[in-house]
Amino acid sequence: MALLNFRRSAQSGQTTANSPDVEALMQGYSIEVMPRTAEKIADFRAILPAGTRVYIAHIDGTPIADMVATAARLRAAGMEPMPHFPARIINDRKELSDWVSRYQGDADVRQALMLGGGVTTPKGAYDNSMQLLETGLFDKFDRLHVAGHPEGNRDIGPDGGHEIIADALRWKQDFAQSTGVNMAIVTQFAFEAAPVIAWADGLRDQGITLPVHLGIAGPAKLQTLIKFAIACGVGPSLRVLQKRARDVSKLLLPFEPTELVAELAAHKAANPDFTVERLHFFPLGGIKASADWNIANGGAAAQPAQH
Repeated sequence: MALLNFRRSAQSGQTTANSPDVEALMQGYSIEVMPRTAEKIADFRAILPAGTRVYIAHIDGTPIADMVATAARLRAAGMEPMPHFPARIINDRKELSDWVSRYQGDADVRQALMLGGGVTTPKGAYDNSMQLLETGLFDKFDRLHVAGHPEGNRDIGPDGGHEIIADALRWKQDFAQSTGVNMAIVTQFAFEAAPVIAWADGLRDQGITLPVHLGIAGPAKLQTLIKFAIACGVGPSLRVLQKRARDVSKLLLPFEPTELVAELAAHKAANPDFTVERLHFFPLGGIKASADWNIANGGAAAQPAQH
């Protein structure tokens, strides 16, 4: 924390790590795994709070059996599994129905993240998450989340596709209101608070009031974060990492989200109508590294189920 000048921040009255504001924002955080990364964790109860929502990323080529087995393991550990449903890697309604049936029957899955998916050309009948929602196959789910992009998505348009994304979010908000399903926007990670705050406020000004679960990159080597940020299309906030990379003394040190989370927590405390209600962690430096940071910074609500 000394490297990030948090003692100086405390003297200037800003929110710091382990403050009540940070702890409040950290409550109910979620985290993301893949079947192969989940295999490295002997017991999720030793690193995550009971009932933690755990997203299961479905990368193209991952067998559905592995996805379902991971969800079942998380459910057995007392966590809340939320698998991804990437529209563009699903062949047809029959396959989608099979996935839903297996998740519900074998792992008691009640929540899902609906997204277009990372592939450019759809494999089958679906191109976007709205088409998945329209199938009616998710009517018995308690909660459905959709993707958000604070810095745009160049896969959608050369300008980041902001207008297209906003139109889609309005459609999804209308869907949630008409069906009564609990819905939230979970976002790509970013590294700077100001653009995220402006994006969330901009959505609210456009009448999009779905709660936001903001993506946060967990602790990782700087080189790792830069690689993932470029691959995932992170926009202007990448400059935070680029600036740090120019400081040779910090190049080999892990980059932690302490400062970003503190700034967001301070803003939330000062602006209760800020639509960011939860944090979602991408454990780019490893699940345990992210969990350890959360335990150190999240207060009582972030303590693991077994400790």
